[in-house]
Amino acid sequence: MAITVGVIGTGAIGADHARRITQTLTGAEVIALTDVNLEQAETVKNTLKLNATVYADGHELIANSGVDAVLVTSWGATHEEYVLAAIKAGKYVFCEKPLATTAQGCQNIVDAEMAAGKRLVQVGFMRPYDSGYKMLKQAIDSGEIGTPLMIHAAHRNQSVGKNYNTPMAIHDTLIHELDVFRWLLDDEYVSTQVVFPRKTTFAHDQLADPQIVLLETKKGVRIDVEVFVNCQYGYDIQCAVVGEQGIANLPEPQAITMRKNAQLGNALLTDWKDRFIDSYDVELQDFFDGISANKLTGPSSWNGLAAAIASDACVTAQQSGQIEKINLPERPELYR
Repeated sequence: MAITVGVIGTGAIGADHARRITQTLTGAEVIALTDVNLEQAETVKNTLKLNATVYADGHELIANSGVDAVLVTSWGATHEEYVLAAIKAGKYVFCEKPLATTAQGCQNIVDAEMAAGKRLVQVGFMRPYDSGYKMLKQAIDSGEIGTPLMIHAAHRNQSVGKNYNTPMAIHDTLIHELDVFRWLLDDEYVSTQVVFPRKTTFAHDQLADPQIVLLETKKGVRIDVEVFVNCQYGYDIQCAVVGEQGIANLPEPQAITMRKNAQLGNALLTDWKDRFIDSYDVELQDFFDGISANKLTGPSSWNGLAAAIASDACVTAQQSGQIEKINLPERPELYR
């Protein structure tokens, strides 16, 4: 039987998840929807021709005994509330990042899940499902490049809106790197520092852009990440792992090389959804497969907490200009 799914939040990512469940993935069916704008939920229902009920709010949807699993893709500030409600109801829940808007909120979710005695939560960190990152992970784990010493990385967006501010470069943008580097290296962070190069003229008054985040891990790996959210030329994710015996680079997205008008080149992506669209398919299928196997294996609440703690430390470092400690508690047995 198909896993019955309720989607809380039918904006861009929620609607896209509903689409992929309906048209691309196997083993699941959307039977419930809700959104702060109920008309938007109705539009998604009608567009996808879903045999689904639109509920007044997320709590009503979670309370429906016919819903096996919940997707939380609503506004970030509501995530903690809905994830905790799903855990209390004993239901599996996939939560897009952030798991919660504070580290304490993430800790509350970890505590609730531990009290339930079972992993019920998967967090929407999709980078570990990307084919390029998986190849990078294989190169590290196989020992092909020797022991990792450094990572040089960049996260570049073409442009951002006027509501995007300096801390958001950490909480909304770097958060993916903060998660995926821990996974790549099987390591934890111990400190961070943020430095600011010359500011681009394309950044507004409330945003210092670009910035360079420096991280140190327990094993002594040094990481530098350029976060540049008004780079103008496109959406660009770079990652090079420097080992004792070689360097492994994240592959570029596949693109056609074209000769035209006396030029040789290929088009660059401008939308993050296009860069990681396949990863979204794979991560959500993994969530449903985990439910069927009664064992989730994707990014956990602990990953959400670890990223939140590191993120908060980076924002503190933005403000202080100093090296700031990253203090992660001992990982509970449930998440080992």
